[in-house]
Amino acid sequence: MSREHVVVGLSGGVDSSVSAYLLKEQGYRVSGLFMVNWTEDEEGYCSSAQDYQDARAVCEELDIPLHRVDFSSEYRDRVFARFLADYEAGKTPNPDVLCNREVKFQPFREYALRLGADWIATGHYARIEHGADGARLLRSVTEDKDQTYFLAAVAREHLDRVLFPVGGLTKPQVREIAQAAGLPVHRKKDSTGICFIGEREFRAFLSNYLKPNPGPMLDDAGHLAGQHQGLMYYTIGQRRGLQIGGRRGAAEGPWYVVAKDPATNSLRVSQDPQHPGLMSPALLTERFHWIRRPAALPPRLQARIRHRQALQDCRVEEQADGGLKVSFGQPQRAVVPGQFCVLYDGAECLGGGEIRAALPANSPDAA
Repeated sequence: MSREHVVVGLSGGVDSSVSAYLLKEQGYRVSGLFMVNWTEDEEGYCSSAQDYQDARAVCEELDIPLHRVDFSSEYRDRVFARFLADYEAGKTPNPDVLCNREVKFQPFREYALRLGADWIATGHYARIEHGADGARLLRSVTEDKDQTYFLAAVAREHLDRVLFPVGGLTKPQVREIAQAAGLPVHRKKDSTGICFIGEREFRAFLSNYLKPNPGPMLDDAGHLAGQHQGLMYYTIGQRRGLQIGGRRGAAEGPWYVVAKDPATNSLRVSQDPQHPGLMSPALLTERFHWIRRPAALPPRLQARIRHRQALQDCRVEEQADGGLKVSFGQPQRAVVPGQFCVLYDGAECLGGGEIRAALPANSPDAA
């Protein structure tokens, strides 16, 4: 009987490379698949070309085949178009969540299955259990590397044939394995951000696609505090780059973005670090995506509203539109529409939903 075939999404980084190595050591027949998701790199910011060469070198060392596939059209249509539309609407989107849902676990999965894969694997720091009732997504053993936040919108059926080989390891252990195995990427620096932005200046990049629309910055009293360069460049809680100089009657100290109003193209700012616009005891999500919905929701769950945030105790109430109201034991700072609220029951990631609105303490809906 032939060995089970695993297609590993190879990024050219150490995590996916070690994933391929571990699977081969476990007796699987392994192939690599390198995805090209962005092709407009006239300024040389995206590392895709070098990453591909690194993936090739790893496959040569492991003596496994490497396939290269261009998903840039799918990425542009399913992720980047949404990314731009959300910024235009005044949100702060999370393209990494969308990329996993729309590319890595859809066209990538479909392509791998056409290659005859029994399983697909990636280098995500997450764990997965496969049972008779389907897959359960579990947090990594190391909280600082856990990536279930970015996987919370993936359809449960798309996790059915998935393996996460490094989810039970720490990053130092992964690098030690890579070095011991002679993988040429064992010292490669971790990638930061998303490929189509890379290390470039974000405002300059975004202005290539969206026309800046400057407008007023207004303080708590509605007085003009300055001019913003376009709502798309700012997010709730931001304190850097506001360029508000000393103002008569204002205290010395930082200013914070506390609200964005697309209807009037105005940015609300305050010097109060505990401003109601910054501290929210509750939030509302868009229609919530359940990876696994418990038959009876526990009275207490945990949530994250951003990657690497410590888990926050919460209770949830389902809404008529399929969204959730999530109420926290402690008010949350800078709840940002467009980001995701991800729910956990212990180690298990139950799913996620895009944040529709933050509910400040003075809101009647926050009770």
